[in-house]
Amino acid sequence: MSKILASQLLDLMGGKENIDSIYNCMTRVRVVAKDHSKIDMENIKSLDGVNGVVDDDEFQIILGPGAAEKTRREMEKQMGEIGTDGSAPKKKGIKYLLKKIGNIFIPLIPALVASGLINGAVNFAINSGVDTELAWVQVLQFIGGAFFTIIGVLVGFNTAKEFGGTPALGAISGALIFNPALDDMVLFGESLVSGRGGLFAVMMSAFLMAILEQQIRKVVPNSLDLIVTSTLTVFIVGLLTVIGLQPVGAVLSEGIIVSINWVLEIGGIFAGAVLAATFLPLVLVGLHHGLTPIHLEFIQDIGYTPIFTILGMAGAGQVGAAVAIFVKTKSKRLKNIIKGTLPVGFLGIGEPLLYGVTLPLGRPFLTACLGAAFGGAYQALMTTGAINIGVSGISLVPLIADGKYIHYIIGLILGYAGGFIFTFMFGFKEKMVENLDK
Repeated sequence: MSKILASQLLDLMGGKENIDSIYNCMTRVRVVAKDHSKIDMENIKSLDGVNGVVDDDEFQIILGPGAAEKTRREMEKQMGEIGTDGSAPKKKGIKYLLKKIGNIFIPLIPALVASGLINGAVNFAINSGVDTELAWVQVLQFIGGAFFTIIGVLVGFNTAKEFGGTPALGAISGALIFNPALDDMVLFGESLVSGRGGLFAVMMSAFLMAILEQQIRKVVPNSLDLIVTSTLTVFIVGLLTVIGLQPVGAVLSEGIIVSINWVLEIGGIFAGAVLAATFLPLVLVGLHHGLTPIHLEFIQDIGYTPIFTILGMAGAGQVGAAVAIFVKTKSKRLKNIIKGTLPVGFLGIGEPLLYGVTLPLGRPFLTACLGAAFGGAYQALMTTGAINIGVSGISLVPLIADGKYIHYIIGLILGYAGGFIFTFMFGFKEKMVENLDK
C-alpha cells in the first residue's frame, strides 16, 4: 500500500526532481517542493489513504499514524537520498521560526511518547498507593527518565542540523547547558546552575554554533578546516553560552512560564476556553509542535505542563463533532471515514478526523472548536496538568499530575459533549457531504 501511494504522490508532485526535501511527523508527510505549481493537489486529495492536505510553505499530506513514516520512507527509497540544495525559497518571520522549532522536536516525539507512557504508568501506580521502594517501580522510573537525561544533547543535535551546522557540535551545546559540573563552578562571584535556561538556551547556543561554524569555514583553508573550524566554534560559543546564553535563556524561559501562569490565573476558565477553542488553527498549518519547548520547560520547572491538558481538549471537540456527524449523516462513505478515524481520535490523534471529516465539511470544524472550549474551561478551572507530553485524549490519563484523573476525564467528556451538541444542533447538514467530493 505505501509503495503504491508513494509512487502516486511523487508523480502528482511533479516527479522526484521537484522535491527539495521531505520528512514526516506522526501523521503527515511534509514536502518542500522546488516548484509549488507542479503539485496536483486535487488529485492527491482523492488518493486512497490520503486523509487531507495542507497547502502551505510545506506541502503536507495527512496519512495518519504509522502510514506517514512508511510512506515517507518509501518515497525516499524511490527517489534516492535527497537533501535541500538551497533552491527552495527562504522563509522568515514567526511562522518560519515555529516551523524550525517544530522540525527540531518532531524526531523526538516517539521517545517522548514512550518515556511519557512509562512514566505515566509509574505515576498512576504510585498515586494508587504502590510502594516507591519496590524494585520494579524504581526500574520503570529509571527507564522512563532515561530520555530526559539526554534531551538537551538531542535538541542541540537537531538544532544544529536544522540550521546547517554539524550536528555533533550542536550536541555539545546541550551538554554545556545540562552538564552537572556547572553546579560546582563559580563565575564572577555567582554560582552556576546546570540546566538553567533549559532547552531555549540549548537551541540558542546550537543555532549560534551552526552560524559561526559556517562563517569560520569560509575563511579557514581546507587543509586546516577539520582542526580549526570545529575548535574555534566550540571554544567561542562555549564561552558565550556559559557567560551569556544560559542566563538569557533562563530569563526567556522563566518569562514565558510566568506569563502563561499569569494568563491562566487571571483569565481562569475564560483563558482555558479560548486556548482550547483556538488551538486547532495552529494544528492546521503544522505549527503546534513549536509549543513543545514551552511544555518541556514547564515540566522541568514545576513538574507538569498546565496548558497541555487544555490544548488537548481541541481533539475532544473533534471527536464529539465526528460522533454527531456519524449519527446524523445518511452517507455510507462518510460513516466509513468516521469509523476508520474515530478510534485513533479517542486515543488523542485527531488529525485524521480533522482533515478527513470536520475541516472538509466546513462548519463542523467551527462547532468542534466551540465544543472544545467547554473542556478547556473545565481543565483550567480544575488546574489539571500533564507530567509529560506526546499523547492526548484517553491516552493522556496516566500522565495527569497530582492524581487529578477524574477531573481530566470530566473535562474530556465535556469536550466530547460540547463538540457533539454544537455539531448536532448547528454544525451539520446532509448537503455538506458534497464538500468531501470537491
